[in-house]
Amino acid sequence: MNKNNAKPPLSREIRATLLQRAADARTRAYAPYSAYRVGAAVLGVSGKIYDGVNVENASYGLTVCAERNAIFKGVSEGEREFRAIAVVTEDGGSPCGACRQVQYEFMRPDAMVLLASPDLKDVRTFKLGALLPDGFSPQKLRAGQEAARRRGQHSSGKSNPKRTR
Repeated sequence: MNKNNAKPPLSREIRATLLQRAADARTRAYAPYSAYRVGAAVLGVSGKIYDGVNVENASYGLTVCAERNAIFKGVSEGEREFRAIAVVTEDGGSPCGACRQVQYEFMRPDAMVLLASPDLKDVRTFKLGALLPDGFSPQKLRAGQEAARRRGQHSSGKSNPKRTR
């Protein structure tokens, strides 16, 4: 993913569509434990929109958030970069840290994040980089791996015994 090429701003119509898709998805959320239903819709660079819902589990740690479900749905269909995401919750809540990090994997820091309540009247707009100012990107991972290689270390942090100085 090239994080340096600017994308044109989203039209009002696309924003409205994303928000409505997220609100519609929210009605299908599976939240029998928290009753906190969440819907998300993410816009791929292809122009296709993928939606997702939170799916809870009696073993709470296995719950998957709507934002990640929407992104994973897009990835499973071949999308590798997303331009924007809309998230609708009961109170317009913000994505959790795990969801922010997953968004950072597939979205640029200047990607639009729309947060709304179910009536879509209270919409807050952020750039992903404002929600996760120093996200861990694939580029940072590669840079760290390369720095370790230059120092002669494996990713485990142990010195490489085959390398001589």
